[in-house]
Amino acid sequence: MTALRVLIAGGGVAALEAALALRELAEDRVSIELLAPEPRFWYRPLAVAEPFGTGSVNGVELTALADACSARFTLGALASVEPDRHLARTAAGAEVEYDVLLVATGATPVPAVAGAVTFRGPADDAAYRGVLDDVVSGSVRKLVFAVPGGVTWPLPLYELALLTASFLDERAVEGVELAVVTPEDAPLTVFGAEASAVVGRLLADRNVALHTRTFPTKAHDGALAVAPSGSIRADRVVALPQLRGRPIDGLPSDTNGFVPSDRHGFVTGVDDILAAGDVTAFAVKQGGIAAQQASAAAEAIAAAAGADVVPHPFRPVLRGLLLTGSVPMYLRADLPGGGGDTSVASTDPLWWPPGKIVGRYLAPFLAGSVTFDMIWHERDREA
Repeated sequence: MTALRVLIAGGGVAALEAALALRELAEDRVSIELLAPEPRFWYRPLAVAEPFGTGSVNGVELTALADACSARFTLGALASVEPDRHLARTAAGAEVEYDVLLVATGATPVPAVAGAVTFRGPADDAAYRGVLDDVVSGSVRKLVFAVPGGVTWPLPLYELALLTASFLDERAVEGVELAVVTPEDAPLTVFGAEASAVVGRLLADRNVALHTRTFPTKAHDGALAVAPSGSIRADRVVALPQLRGRPIDGLPSDTNGFVPSDRHGFVTGVDDILAAGDVTAFAVKQGGIAAQQASAAAEAIAAAAGADVVPHPFRPVLRGLLLTGSVPMYLRADLPGGGGDTSVASTDPLWWPPGKIVGRYLAPFLAGSVTFDMIWHERDREA
C-alpha cells in the first residue's frame, strides 16, 4: 500500500504535535514532510521570565524532532497552494507535492499601542530589561501594562506585571506604581470566572492596579490614552502585540488573515487541506489550544490514511501556567465560559504546557532546564 503523503507546513507546537501524533496513530500508512521557515523550534513561553533571570528560551533542532517521528525536514516557508493540483510552493519558489496538507504556519505579532514598548517574546527581552533598569534607577515611577483590543493572547502581560511586582519587592524598590489596562471584563476571563478571580487577587496582593473594559490606544506625554475616553498617567507603557494571520495564496482567509476551518481542521472550501494553531480563525491563540487542534487534525488524517481511528472534533480546553514570581498556578477552564479549578502544579517556570505528545518528545531535548513530570501527573489525573 502506498503511504499517504502528508505535508505539514510550520515549525511550532501545532506542526510538531500533528507530526508526532500522526506518526503514532497512522504508523507507516503516512509519509510525513515537515516544512518550516526556521531550523529550530523555540520554547517561546519562557521569554517572559528571561528579563528577570529566572528562565531562558530553549531551542531544539527541528531535524532532531523530525527524526523522532520518522519525518523528512525541509527548510522553507509556505507561500502558496494550488489545491486542485495538490501542489504547495515555498517563498523561494520550490514546489512540493502532497496528498494532504496541514497548514500550521502561525500568526504574526504586530505593534498595537503607539508609543508603547511592545513585548512579543524573545526578541523584546532586552527592551524589557531596559524598562526594569529605568524603574530601578527611579526614572520610571508609573509603569502600565496594556492588553490591546483585537486578536491577542493576554497571559504574558499578567505574568510580566506580577513578575515585575515581585522583582521590585525583592529589591526593596519603593514608590513605583504598577497598573494593568485591559479590554477584558475581568483579568484573564478566557480561563473562566474562578481562575479570573485568582488572578485578580494576585494583582491586588501585589498592589497592581487593574483597569478593565478599557482599550489602550496611544502612549504619549506621560500618559496612556484609552477608549472610550480619558487617559491614565504612565511614565512607560508595555503592551502586547495584536496577532495577524499570514495569508497564503490559494487558501481562504478572514479579514485578519486567519484561515477558516471546521472542528476537525478541514479548511473551508478546499479539498485535502487542514489547518491548526494560530493560523486558524479560532479566537484563542495559545499553545495548548494549538496542540488540541493539531491532535484533532492528526486523527482526521490518520483515518483518511486507513488507520483504525475515530476522529474526534476539536473541543477547546484551555490550560495555562501563571508565573507569580515563585510558584506558577495551573489554571483550567472549559471554553466558552465555565469555571474550572486552580491548583499549584509545579515550581518550574512554564507558561503553558504543550500537547501531551510533543511534551513526551521535548522532555529529553530540554532536560536540565524544564521538567514535565509534575505537569503530566496533574494533567493525566484530571483527564
